[in-house]
Amino acid sequence: MQPVLYYVHDPMCSWCWAFRPTLTALKAALPDDLPVHPLLGGLAPDSDTPMPEEMRQYLQNTWRKIQAVVPGTEFNYDFWHNNVPRRSTYPACRAVIAATQQDPSMADAMTHAIQRAYYLEATNPSDDANLVAIARHLGLDTDRFSHDLNAPATHEQLLANITEHRALGAQGFPSLIIASEAGNTLIPIDYVDAAPMLTAIHEAT
Repeated sequence: MQPVLYYVHDPMCSWCWAFRPTLTALKAALPDDLPVHPLLGGLAPDSDTPMPEEMRQYLQNTWRKIQAVVPGTEFNYDFWHNNVPRRSTYPACRAVIAATQQDPSMADAMTHAIQRAYYLEATNPSDDANLVAIARHLGLDTDRFSHDLNAPATHEQLLANITEHRALGAQGFPSLIIASEAGNTLIPIDYVDAAPMLTAIHEAT
């Protein structure tokens, strides 16, 4: 069995946003023969219910904590004033799937565009209209994207991603897991330095 590195994430996970620069550095340093397979986390299911004030405050405090421990991470706090937030990340996850159905190479581009819309532009990725606008900006076929976004097959693929990362033993988002003949190995996340993760990956393979 060839080892595979699984990256479990959610486009609306703030810790995943903070991890992005170090993940990019890690990917650049990985052996060419080690495939990296992203899995969508499905942090919060579909909901039309406005986020309770307690949850809003909790997430804003999480953003502040991230900025304290991961230098250089940017957040636009206007999001909390300009939107009616909902605890719903499944639409953003499905948007990544819908984009890759048009072009497999678009997975990371869609993820990054959602992150930028959410964290820098104060746009709510829980809203389908905003996801369609992101798809248009990326040059995707928006009619097809709109159809695929909530198609049964897209729902099923997201649920398959969730089932798979749970079976692998993911512990929150982000998670890195090496699957090899020796079993599944959880790689400790380092948000500011790729080197310790690279060492752990080499040891696991």
